[in-house]
Amino acid sequence: MATGVDMSEASAILEPAATRIRDPLTGRSIWMSGLIVDSTLEGSSLSFTLALKTGHSDEDAERIQGALLNNLKQVGFDGEVNCSVQRSTPAEPKPEPAPAAKKDAVPGMTGGGMGPHGGPFVKKPIEGVKHVIAVASGKGGVGKSTVSTNLAIAMSRAGLQVGLMDADIYGPSLPTMMKIQGKPVANAAKKIIPLEAYGIQVMSMGFLVPEKEAIIWRGPMVMGAVRQLLHDVAWTNLDVLIIDLPPGTGDAQLTMIQTVPLSGAVVVTTPQQVAVVDAERAISMFNKLDIPILGLVENMSWMTLPDGSKTHPFGAGGGEATAETYGVPLLAQVPFDSRICKGGDDGIPAATRGDGPGDAFHLVAERVGQALSAS
Repeated sequence: MATGVDMSEASAILEPAATRIRDPLTGRSIWMSGLIVDSTLEGSSLSFTLALKTGHSDEDAERIQGALLNNLKQVGFDGEVNCSVQRSTPAEPKPEPAPAAKKDAVPGMTGGGMGPHGGPFVKKPIEGVKHVIAVASGKGGVGKSTVSTNLAIAMSRAGLQVGLMDADIYGPSLPTMMKIQGKPVANAAKKIIPLEAYGIQVMSMGFLVPEKEAIIWRGPMVMGAVRQLLHDVAWTNLDVLIIDLPPGTGDAQLTMIQTVPLSGAVVVTTPQQVAVVDAERAISMFNKLDIPILGLVENMSWMTLPDGSKTHPFGAGGGEATAETYGVPLLAQVPFDSRICKGGDDGIPAATRGDGPGDAFHLVAERVGQALSAS
């Protein structure tokens, strides 16, 4: 090896950039899929090989290379980048050894996470559920619950059996947005029977506590409640269970990710920079925990004026730029439309309508369905 060539430092530079980019074949990050090999750093020149498999298209190669260059700049590398592309056999290439201080891990976790007694968490599939999708955001107020409810409606209208779970223990909103009230009862197996609205099985902490009562719980109680909502509910013959996560990257999110195998996540943002930064944190969380990102939804993208022109009250381009940076699909841009807001307040989601406001959600449902079919 030539003097001054450093492989471990090259890995340390590449890893945080490559973990942000999804491999379209495996759904994992391109780092975890082992597509980055033979990396070296000599002076300020970073060289590596992108080892593509037989199933990767030329478009995949171009997209991954572009996303890598963007992400290397994002993590602060401003030197020369030399990327060679190699078409490998269908056999899985071995990932390059990670540096000692692994950046693709969450503190206190190894691989799938550590259980309460030091052993690895064992993810348990949910009985009666084929696919589990998380809908997440880095901050509140971006319309995550609006996207969750309308995605559930749209997927149900597409012919799927759908469940909707409210994992926001402190601020459950699905009872209002789905216009459903009542106290669930248990079946003979002592599992909670979910309530139903619009043909969708729904479960929320909001069904179990008085509407205006504050839930003042510490982390372990929240984690226990999330586990119960996942495994102690009698979900029946679901093609997909959509989980409306609380904002952020805390106890509820980690509990769910460690408890059940996720088919993927949908991240919701608005175009403004403060929301985009938080959405990036959510994407980073899922990438670090090796959960496929099904795509990004940019909510409140524009407003249509009386003359038919569009204005962008929260800025423009934030969602598109984030999707490009992280190499994930932009599923849809949802307009800032009063009918969508009113639909949520009235418990009549926009996706139930046959006109414009709900069209974007049906597009999201179509693209999420295609991603699940390909997985």
